Amino acid sequence: MKNLEEKIGYIFTDKQLLNKALTHTSYAYENKVESNEKLEFLGDSILEFVSSMYLFENYPNLKEGEMTKVRATVVCEESLYKIAKRLNFSDFLNLGKSEKMSTNEVRPAILADSVEAVIAGIYLDGGLEEAKKFIIKNLKQEIEKASQNVGQKDYKTVLQEKLQEHGEVKIEYTIINETGPDHDKTFEAEVKCNNKKLATGKGKNKKHAEMEAAKRALENLK
Repeated sequence: MKNLEEKIGYIFTDKQLLNKALTHTSYAYENKVESNEKLEFLGDSILEFVSSMYLFENYPNLKEGEMTKVRATVVCEESLYKIAKRLNFSDFLNLGKSEKMSTNEVRPAILADSVEAVIAGIYLDGGLEEAKKFIIKNLKQEIEKASQNVGQKDYKTVLQEKLQEHGEVKIEYTIINETGPDHDKTFEAEVKCNNKKLATGKGKNKKHAEMEAAKRALENLK
């Protein structure tokens, strides 16, 4: 736990609280102990509040709708998963035998949930300021990046506007291929206009694959 506390940047007074934050339901069920589910619930609320306050105080030029978009981009499974991977949370998680046997790697959702639980643990052990330090330290760059892109139209929107300059057209996105194991899939999407293939793109989820296909279609149109 000392190693993990160094990575987190916070020393727990109540070590059991940190241990509980890292206890998945599969382990809790098999060993008749309490899981991190309630801490995860609390951590989610703290994360929303702290990120909202940070945006409100540091990005006065953003409108309400833009702040909501930035927060949604940052406070999500993908961002929390990155934090967990960077801090090697998978080395410290209490997982049940059933969960360990079902996959070679810890599922992204479990890692993301553990970050929320640890946030709640820090809050209960050391107060809001300590939880805030952890959140801002780990999400500051993501918030900055998201705030810069918030006013920009995404590639799918730009492509639609470009293709519909001279009237209505039928634009379709289709996932044409999936590769890799369940926990680390790569998707390939195809975009068509009036049944004519424009481009394909790959991504780690369907949305990203479609966005990449739209980006390439725009490049081809130019």
